[in-house]
Amino acid sequence: MNAPAAAKHAQPAEHAKHATHATHEQATPDAELATFAATLRYEDIPAPVLRRTEDLLLDWIGSTLAGKGARAVQSIDRFAAAMGGAGASEVLISRRMTSPLFAAMVNAAASHVAEQDDVHNGSVFHPAAVVFPPALAVAQALGRSGAELLAACVAGYEVGIRIGEFLGRSHYKIFHTTGTAGSVAAAAAVGRLLRLDPVTMLNAFGSAGTQAAGLWEFLRDAADSKQLHTAHAAAAGLTAAYLAADGFTGARRILTGTQGMAAGMSSDADPAKLTDGLGTRWALAETSFKFHASCRHTHPAADALLQVMQQHDLQADDIAAVTTHVHQGAIDVLGAVTDPQTVHQAKFSMGTVLGLIAVQRRAGLTEFDAALRDTAVARLRTKVTMQLDAEVDGAYPQRWIGKVTVRTVDGRELHGRVDEPKGDPGNTLSRAEIEDKALRLAQYQGGATADEMQRVIAQVWQMADAPVVRRLL
Repeated sequence: MNAPAAAKHAQPAEHAKHATHATHEQATPDAELATFAATLRYEDIPAPVLRRTEDLLLDWIGSTLAGKGARAVQSIDRFAAAMGGAGASEVLISRRMTSPLFAAMVNAAASHVAEQDDVHNGSVFHPAAVVFPPALAVAQALGRSGAELLAACVAGYEVGIRIGEFLGRSHYKIFHTTGTAGSVAAAAAVGRLLRLDPVTMLNAFGSAGTQAAGLWEFLRDAADSKQLHTAHAAAAGLTAAYLAADGFTGARRILTGTQGMAAGMSSDADPAKLTDGLGTRWALAETSFKFHASCRHTHPAADALLQVMQQHDLQADDIAAVTTHVHQGAIDVLGAVTDPQTVHQAKFSMGTVLGLIAVQRRAGLTEFDAALRDTAVARLRTKVTMQLDAEVDGAYPQRWIGKVTVRTVDGRELHGRVDEPKGDPGNTLSRAEIEDKALRLAQYQGGATADEMQRVIAQVWQMADAPVVRRLL
């Protein structure tokens, strides 16, 4: 659909046509969430939330550029090049211009491979990888303003986070929430850019939710599915929004209906979380940056181990055993990885992450590239165990507490504890740290030079004033 065709669905006549139906549907949490996404204005969003959105956007761009050259991303990029044509939307890792659909797919895949993209603790959801790719692609294609792009991204974050919280811990045990809730989050962001009315947005939610997918089984085989999850979610949400703009209908209770997402994907869903504090509680501002280049479930323990090593001046060879006291979600996700075979799988190995912390004092991208060949890291990995901890599990997912017990070769027992891992809102990254991270990520695989990234940084900090969203690179 071209821009004028999509835009016509934002006209008052279209809204009036559905007014009676919209009133009827307003009582459902599904409809209330869709109405929020459709009617959110830039002017409604507090300035600190908008500045945080810019921070998250720059962080996402760096993560995307760091995905350049990854084999799984290259496969998705080749698929997109074969299936897509010319367009006004930018594929960041190649600078190729293509349709919004295929740009969103590739950028979403690329941003979720370095394991440096953001995470929201309470929903256990990575919003950036599924919200920014379709939103940027559509904003570029439609010539939307920077302010409208930021508002659309806030809508996507707020919707996706609340759906992740709604689906609960039972959902995350089997389903990769970023792939499932992410489909609807993408629809919310794109629908906002298409200026859908509330009922049309609800139809977009229905079509996105029925396509929601993503299973954790891939971790057992070191498969490439994680990048497909974000690519699919971004594409499915974008598709759903464009179809809704063309009159295509979707289930009006795709979240809470008797055969909807919660019914099929959760045993502890809480519908109240879908509308919790809409317009007053800004869930986007609760989102954390990732400091280590690994699964977020490893970060609390990594920070706690680093604390012990620094306080007691330990070396890796001083350690006889490390017990990490964790929440059940960490065991569910990381427990499947006992002998990592690829760099990406190593990022889901608690032993490998803590081995890097012990040996290298950091778990960054270059450290992971060498981890599988590092015998010292391998030795430490075998000394690490995970143990369910009632306090840690009770606080999760709202708080991700890090606790470790370290037994040394000389018989000491040392304890480390971190209540807010580096990158959490209460222990966040400054703009200078975010810029430094983005620069390092961009240069990791030659995604962009330092000079290019400085220009990107300037664009992002001025995005709110941009009359039109243009190419970043």
